[in-house]
Amino acid sequence: MNSLPPSEKALFHYGDRVQLTDAKGKLHTITLKEAGEWHTHKGWLIHDQIVGLPEGSVVETTAGLKFLAFRPLLADYVLSMPRGATIVYPKDAAMIVGIADIAPGSRVLEAGVGSGALTISLLRAVGAEGSVDSFERRQDFADIASRNISDYFVTTPSNWTLTIGSLQDSVDVTKKYDRIVLDMLAPWECVEMATQVLDPGGVLLAYVATTTQLSQMAENIKNSAAFTEPESSETLVRGWHHEGLAVRPQHRMIGHTGFLIMARRLAPGVTAPLRRRRPSKGSYGLPAEEEITE
Repeated sequence: MNSLPPSEKALFHYGDRVQLTDAKGKLHTITLKEAGEWHTHKGWLIHDQIVGLPEGSVVETTAGLKFLAFRPLLADYVLSMPRGATIVYPKDAAMIVGIADIAPGSRVLEAGVGSGALTISLLRAVGAEGSVDSFERRQDFADIASRNISDYFVTTPSNWTLTIGSLQDSVDVTKKYDRIVLDMLAPWECVEMATQVLDPGGVLLAYVATTTQLSQMAENIKNSAAFTEPESSETLVRGWHHEGLAVRPQHRMIGHTGFLIMARRLAPGVTAPLRRRRPSKGSYGLPAEEEITE
């Protein structure tokens, strides 16, 4: 069956980032340059020979070593880019964009920026019509994140700002946002600030590593009386091996990396109806043997 030739977008050009995968599944990433060469233990690849090929092509070194060539996915780029702080893993970044409903045109406030992994996902989600304002306390983290973001987008996005300093001290409280995403040690310290800059219906989301942080954030959101009941979750990813009829889960999996806790901003002066539920015995410091009744 004949197929249409690939579009110009599917072809490799100078300046493109190319991910090369060998027979063992090992990944290598290069950026195509005129007259450039990439050397291996078994020959070398000439960049000029890759330019003009469509993605999914097989390329060979001068000694016959074969590689599969694709443009790297965002997850590939994030997992291989230089790091200062621990990155937000792709599984969590995808959930953040999804459950916080970050879409083209969204105005997003982010703190802290870390190595820039989540920022890239946020910028891709909001598109040219939206904006992302990031805050980071540490200059060294900000420098690494700036390089990673500029490298990914080839230039610094015009709809992105990065401020060095504490979010509470640096944010413009007269500016309004649709979404607030917090990846920091004590996000509960920013709940009061969030009530000032988040438009009604907006989403406050925090990414925390421990149950202690999760509990503190939940209680501060509840005590503010400015948000809906917070909802929390974690994302576990387990790959599967399949070879003929031998189908089984992989021995290694990406387990716990962090918790997501989310709530929505209520309209000013509105009190949400009280949730009717029976707390478990021992909740909120009550004696375990005490019977809780509604």
